[in-house]
Amino acid sequence: MTIKGKNIGFALTGSHCTYEDIWPQVKKLGDVGAEVHPIASQTVAETTTRFGVGAEIIAHFAALTGRPVITTIVEAEPLGPSKILDCLVVAPCTGNTLGKLANAITDTAVLMAAKTQLRNGKPLILAISTNDALGLNAKNIGTLLSVQHVYFVPFGQDNPEAKPRSLVADMDLIIPTIEYALQGRQLQPILIERQLRAVR
Repeated sequence: MTIKGKNIGFALTGSHCTYEDIWPQVKKLGDVGAEVHPIASQTVAETTTRFGVGAEIIAHFAALTGRPVITTIVEAEPLGPSKILDCLVVAPCTGNTLGKLANAITDTAVLMAAKTQLRNGKPLILAISTNDALGLNAKNIGTLLSVQHVYFVPFGQDNPEAKPRSLVADMDLIIPTIEYALQGRQLQPILIERQLRAVR
C-alpha cells in the first residue's frame, strides 16, 4: 500500500539518544509524499540533555515536517474529532509512555494523540526504545501487543551484554510497518536480531 497523501502523525517522546535514528525516517515519509503531522511530549520540548536542547529539537522537527509541532494536550485533543490522522507513529516510544498507554493514563500530547487513534479505530504504531523492556515494562508490552489497532515496529536487544533488559525498534522498519498497519496487519517478525549499538 502506498502512503503517498496519507496523513501520518509522528510523535516523539524522550528517548533522546535515539533521535539521530528518527530524523531520517521523518524525512523519508515526506519524500514518499506523506503528510507528516509532528507531535512531541513535554519532556522533548522542555528538556536539555547531552543530545540536544529541547527548543532546538522541536524547531528541527518542525522544519523537517513543515508544520508546527503539537506539544500540549489541548493542541492534541482536536485530532480525535477531526479524525485527520490515517495512522500515528510514536517513535521513539519510551518505557514511560508504554507504561502510561498500557494503563490508560493521558498526561502528554503524545498520549492524547494515541488515545484519539484508538478511539477512532485507526492504527497506532509503537517504535519502542526503553532500557526496561525486559524488566518492569515487559508486562506493558504484553498488554499492548494484545490491543486492537496497536502495531509494533519490529524490535530486538540493542546491547544484550551491557543492557540485557533493553529493547529498541529498528527505525528503518517504520515505513514498512506503516504500510502493513494501514492494511490492518502486523509486520513480521516482531522480534528481530538488532544490530549492536554502543551504550549512549
